[in-house]
Amino acid sequence: MADDRLILALDVPTMEQARAAVAELGDSVSFYKIGHQLAYAPERENGFHLARELIDAGKQVFLDLKLLDIDNTVAKGVESVAQMGVSMLTLHAYPKAMRAAVAALGDNPLTLLGVTVLTSMDDEDLKEAGYALDARALVQKRAEQAREAGMGGLVASAQEAEMIRTIVGPDMAIVTPGIRPAGADVGDQKRVMTPAKALAAGASHLVIGRPIMGAEDRRAAALAIVEEMAGG
Repeated sequence: MADDRLILALDVPTMEQARAAVAELGDSVSFYKIGHQLAYAPERENGFHLARELIDAGKQVFLDLKLLDIDNTVAKGVESVAQMGVSMLTLHAYPKAMRAAVAALGDNPLTLLGVTVLTSMDDEDLKEAGYALDARALVQKRAEQAREAGMGGLVASAQEAEMIRTIVGPDMAIVTPGIRPAGADVGDQKRVMTPAKALAAGASHLVIGRPIMGAEDRRAAALAIVEEMAGG
């Protein structure tokens, strides 16, 4: 019933809320994203504990930690995460960091994802941050660098998925946040797309949070998105 291309973002502050959501969603979701909020929850158990619970239950886990540091630190972080059995891990798509991560991964099946440009950022935001390139040009450059580094995939807006697919070919993952079903509130996202259109554009996985987690019936909301994905 679940579709492995749908990744549910468990963006909640407590383990109790996360476990309740997983129980409610049941077999409608098979892939979960754990980000900063839950990973670093100030409880005895946090998102890293939940990751192991989900894996033991046969689910897949995407750790969205967005690593970026000196090469050795990135490499050691990747080595540790690879031993957890998670399916995906993010790092910022800086060439040195990506090369260090790929070298540290070895033959482990963990998919390393390079974060290109956050979907909450537009051209003006990049200009303010000191980048000379606009969002599309920077995503293109990062995609080329990720391919050359041997990364498993990229995280980018679905609006750039088609362009990225032409650069990286058919095998690399393209994971797209900022996905909103038709008529949904876009929130703080600036570069969004519907599930069906994102898949048609070349995305391999869709990260969806608020449209499901904020729904009155989360399971029904997840199944509706899975149905839309199948139609796309």
